[in-house]
Amino acid sequence: MQEGEALANRGRLDPKTVYTLNDALRDKGLWFPVDPGADASLCGMCATSASGTNAVRYGTMRENVLNLEVVLPDGTVVNTQGKGTRARKTSAGLNVTNLFVGSEGTLGVITGATLRIHGIPEASVAAVCTFPSLEQAVQSATMVMQCGVPIARMELLDPASIKACNVYNKLSLSEQHTLFFEFHGSEGGIVEQAETVGDITSEMGGSHFAFAKEMEKRNELWKARHSAYWAILATQPGLKAFITDVCVPISHLTDCILEVNKVIEGHGFMANIVGHVGDGNFHSVLLYDAQDLTEEDRLKKVTSEIGDLARKYEGTCTGEHGVGLGKKLLLKKEVGPETYALMQSIKNTIDPNCIMNPHKVFDPPV
Repeated sequence: MQEGEALANRGRLDPKTVYTLNDALRDKGLWFPVDPGADASLCGMCATSASGTNAVRYGTMRENVLNLEVVLPDGTVVNTQGKGTRARKTSAGLNVTNLFVGSEGTLGVITGATLRIHGIPEASVAAVCTFPSLEQAVQSATMVMQCGVPIARMELLDPASIKACNVYNKLSLSEQHTLFFEFHGSEGGIVEQAETVGDITSEMGGSHFAFAKEMEKRNELWKARHSAYWAILATQPGLKAFITDVCVPISHLTDCILEVNKVIEGHGFMANIVGHVGDGNFHSVLLYDAQDLTEEDRLKKVTSEIGDLARKYEGTCTGEHGVGLGKKLLLKKEVGPETYALMQSIKNTIDPNCIMNPHKVFDPPV
């Protein structure tokens, strides 16, 4: 752990992307677990507070950044925790590091990061289980979390997504609500974790529970989840994909998803759910005709209504994709006028000329 942090901080490793970082760390028995599903730039991942399927165990970028080097709008270079600092925790002053993590480039340009590196798990096991209802699948996920199983990944696909994956990958999965699991730990520990989850899912009405330790078989079990986006896109060739993103407490997940599906179908889109169910974050892949100018308005309405539903269920309008241009109004509704004004004042103080990603997240001064 310490060795990994030192290597990254002292410049003996100078990776630009998450995949090149892990390539450089692998032979040292280390890895960086935040995986947004693409070979993203590390500083960009900091700026967007990137997340992914491993977040349920290892956290998002917010939990894995120790220090940042940032160029401010006036050219000043700052180190958010002090130059050279790589302590695993601190209570010194304001949390300036996390002011910039997730700021989406609106406060400065992140040019360097000291990251929390983890040891590669001794062993991994993948598992999959199907359920006749969404409620049973979510209840199982909730129980897994409440029982303290140190789950590494726990993903949900609904029947529509499974059907698309079956066609796309020539699979024969049962077209039901499906949970995908991954466990990290010792050889004995992961088997015990998988067996515990198998017992929980069985009690909750799950069936076809299967797990595998070998890499090839693990990949086969997770094939549907890994290809879900492309499989859904292939259901209507020629259309583009728009991905929604909200996050709610797991206790509200079932009700929120059911209402979100009604909204999506009410606007004429095909409803489907791909969820990081362990932390209540879920997405829908909406297919639309980019040549039809009315489609953009429909997508905006869907995004707005889904964001409102997330707030109704004590959640957030974006779990990992950010605010950008499209969710500024939802952000204002979510945090309230006082907190939004505070955010705006911070933006105006650091970037008074509004040159950093203008119009993103915040409205420019009139």
